[in-house]
Amino acid sequence: MSGSIRVVIVDDHSIFRSGLRADLDETVEVVGEAADVPSAIAVIRETMPDVVLLDVHLPGGAGAEATGGESVIRGSAPTTARFLALSVSDAAEDVVRVIRAGARGYITKGSSGREVSQAVHAVAEGDAVFSPRLAGFVLDAFGAVAGETAAVDDELDRLSAREQEVMRLIARGYAYKEVASSLFISIKTVETHVSAVLRKLQLSSRHELTVWASERRLL
Repeated sequence: MSGSIRVVIVDDHSIFRSGLRADLDETVEVVGEAADVPSAIAVIRETMPDVVLLDVHLPGGAGAEATGGESVIRGSAPTTARFLALSVSDAAEDVVRVIRAGARGYITKGSSGREVSQAVHAVAEGDAVFSPRLAGFVLDAFGAVAGETAAVDDELDRLSAREQEVMRLIARGYAYKEVASSLFISIKTVETHVSAVLRKLQLSSRHELTVWASERRLL
């Protein structure tokens, strides 16, 4: 499986872990599994995966981190692994807590194997992955207020009107195809605009773009 993305699945339900392992596509290699916080930290340190598929609610957490997901992320540090939360919960509190702990994305267990595989690739490449609704929770938590007009600063002035439109949609978690459909442009044109936005703002990923836009209350 040369060139595949190496993942660890952390979930306290063995049936779910088995089903997810079977549903992931051939470009995703499962190198370990864990059912609780201590075993998750151990297997992450042992296998050094690219991505950890992490349930939010796990046994073995303690104190303020009783949901478990945060405990795994913090207990695994330092690590090069990127964490993608995969949970049945779509509660704002759960989403915000695990993202603040360091997860790069959050998707629900209603996602298909194909969708999870795509999310794994995106996170491995440095992008942030959220459904539009869950992205809204993250933006709200970082101070984005609906309808609030952002002050135009030097950084924003670097972008054309079209680049600003693309930037807002991408930062909200929309896929390139969704942006193209919304703005009536081609996917290739969206890709060109995103590259220009990241270059002009000196950012390296969609995750950084989301944080940048949120801090400036542009969404």
